[in-house]
Amino acid sequence: MFDPAQLERLLDRAESVLTRLESRLPPPCPTPDWQHTLACRWRRQQGYGHLIPVQQVHPIRLADLADIDDQKERITANTRQFVAGQPANNVLLTGTRGSGKSSLVKAVLNEYAAQGLRLIEVDKDDLTDLAEIVDQVAGRPEKFLIFCDDLSFESGENAYKALKSVLDGSVAAPPDNVLIYATSNRRHLMPEYFSENLETTRVDGEIHPGEAIEEKISLSERFGLWISFYPFDQDSYLHIVAHWLKSYGFSKKAIAAAEREALNWALGRGSRSGRVAWQFARDYAGRAGVRP
Repeated sequence: MFDPAQLERLLDRAESVLTRLESRLPPPCPTPDWQHTLACRWRRQQGYGHLIPVQQVHPIRLADLADIDDQKERITANTRQFVAGQPANNVLLTGTRGSGKSSLVKAVLNEYAAQGLRLIEVDKDDLTDLAEIVDQVAGRPEKFLIFCDDLSFESGENAYKALKSVLDGSVAAPPDNVLIYATSNRRHLMPEYFSENLETTRVDGEIHPGEAIEEKISLSERFGLWISFYPFDQDSYLHIVAHWLKSYGFSKKAIAAAEREALNWALGRGSRSGRVAWQFARDYAGRAGVRP
């Protein structure tokens, strides 16, 4: 028989349980104000993903990046098309460490932010949330770069499949206001083993890679634009050092006097890269008492 008192007790208990559950949930994160927010990071907190605004975007400019003129020209042309509403490609920037790959993406954001370009930084471990991230910004008037820095995968990772799907593998067409810009030290984003080359076959004089190699190439090929970076020679390295020292107010004479020390710095680091040049300039300026 229906007992109203029993039903009321059950409802009270259910309400009590829901109240306790709500107290354990993280507070809802507000939707970013994209009118005044240039960049966000995607972060997971207690199992939920949120777009967290970046309070201070790196101020680097295209003019700060020396000796990579061809790379700058190619990525700016693609980004210019994108913000103008014209067809543009997802971009994979690969090559030697410290050569300016991620700095170039940040500089492009600063260059085109006034034209509605925005950036969402996503860690590799969170790439499984890509579809959710894209859904949150689809249809907005801004243009979004989903930025994945230092990207590489091991075999069988779920994030690898999620990225393939968003790039060009889902039945749903990607929105026109989203592109993926990724950097990596690996051209094909995954480790390549000598044993995989043994799967290569030769048919009528043509070389056919094995399935393992084809699988690895298939991800990088979904990026429409490949931009490669190479190690700097000594003159290029010193040119970059001079640029950064000049930005700290050093004279030409002082910059010339610092060259030997800059070369020793690079020798100690085992690399002549844009990053090493910038780090030397900061150290040199700091020891000279220069303030940013």
